[in-house]
Amino acid sequence: MIYAKLKDAPAYRGIHPNLDLALERITPEFLAGVGAERVEIKGGDVYATRFTYETLPAEETFFESHRKYLDIHMMAEGSEGVEIAPPEALAEFDRAEDGDFYAYRGEGDYKLVLSPGDFLVVFPGDAHRIKMQLDGPRTVSKVVFKVKIYD
Repeated sequence: MIYAKLKDAPAYRGIHPNLDLALERITPEFLAGVGAERVEIKGGDVYATRFTYETLPAEETFFESHRKYLDIHMMAEGSEGVEIAPPEALAEFDRAEDGDFYAYRGEGDYKLVLSPGDFLVVFPGDAHRIKMQLDGPRTVSKVVFKVKIYD
């Protein structure tokens, strides 16, 4: 997991070439052009999508993880609570292997607030629970990059 300020994104280059492609696009100009339709950077290996939704009470949310992709979450508007835990510490209740999606219930090890100006990178092995309310329901908008790092 990486939790940092957007201005510090270039410091994390060199971990994986596909991650570098995504980090290079963390600019106001690129992010402003990302909408609800997927924007492909390198075919299905690196792409970005904007999501807008209402935050939910923690008990209505769940953890997800991936085995081939990492996610980069960047809040554009609003703030949400996020929890991180290793998948092996959680109870799996759903999966879609062809979509690289695994769902879990349980308790998080790390809690943070994702706000404009922040970014969060969750690697395979970082189950993440997003969309959590901080002080009641709020509409949030964020850009999520999907970055393939394993075949």
